[in-house]
Amino acid sequence: MPSSSLAAPLDVELRPDRPAVLRVDPPADPAAWAAEYREALRAQVTEHGALLVRGLGLQETDQVGAVFARLAGDLLPEREAFAPREAHGPGLYSSTPWPANQPMCMHHELSYPLQVPGLLLFACLTAPEEGGATAVADAADVLAALPAELTERFEQEGWLLTRTYNEEIGASLAESFGTEDRDAIERYCRANAIDFTWQPDGSLHTEQRRCAVVRHPVTGKRCWFNQIAFLNEWTLAPEVREYLVDEYGADGLPFNTRYGDGGAIPEDVVQRLNETYEEHTRREPWQAGDLMLVDNIGTAHSREPFTGDRRILVGMAEPRRPADSCPTGEASRR
Repeated sequence: MPSSSLAAPLDVELRPDRPAVLRVDPPADPAAWAAEYREALRAQVTEHGALLVRGLGLQETDQVGAVFARLAGDLLPEREAFAPREAHGPGLYSSTPWPANQPMCMHHELSYPLQVPGLLLFACLTAPEEGGATAVADAADVLAALPAELTERFEQEGWLLTRTYNEEIGASLAESFGTEDRDAIERYCRANAIDFTWQPDGSLHTEQRRCAVVRHPVTGKRCWFNQIAFLNEWTLAPEVREYLVDEYGADGLPFNTRYGDGGAIPEDVVQRLNETYEEHTRREPWQAGDLMLVDNIGTAHSREPFTGDRRILVGMAEPRRPADSCPTGEASRR
């Protein structure tokens, strides 16, 4: 297999249907190995968008935290989460809980805060029996493959994320904002260009407009960077969508996405987005002990359905402000 010119010591396997894969002999100290090869590994991620490292033999939470720290420095606390995660230390989380038989379609992690994680780190402690891959897709390739008439409106207007927080579905106020104090939540919303309304029942409804297309801060490539499809009602399983609409109403869904001007996104548009992602998907099944690094702006990722136990730890690092390179400018305070 060809080896990248950016990282000569690393013999990386490159195949069109998989992320770049690096196979290593199990080191005595994975954290020390990560520190030694940090720059070479990061160069591979910049070049290929994602890198799966196989052979590290990661087994313990503390060990994973040490490897993540060597590769990325301080990990980011999660803010504006759409679903609760289990924390295993500062910035170290379980993967997002989601029904094992349902896919999590392609998306960019936390693409809707003003400050987003530029790097994602995953470690597999327990591999599923079947399925469950964290698949990836190149954001520049996806943008180029989408019809111009579909992307132009999003590029001009951005996209709107609507959320209604409740105690039954998704992250709670405390899990999303780190507090239940109304004044503190309102200050956060004002500082982060999020329109908010307290409902009569005490629940919170928010709207935030964000860029759909951004320029990568390192490569300069234009990237389809958003969660338009992932957080849209039409991506939900039909029975789940029907239940949520019946329970909360079409305007009270826990989360949904719209065009930047507030217009509804048709089902066929969401379907086209997901089909294009699938056409550009690269996947490699997890094995216990694997490490995976993903450029969160240049590369979308998904989680495929699985059977058996699956334990993945996640870290986020390198905060970026993609809106600084976005043609729609600062987020709207609609």
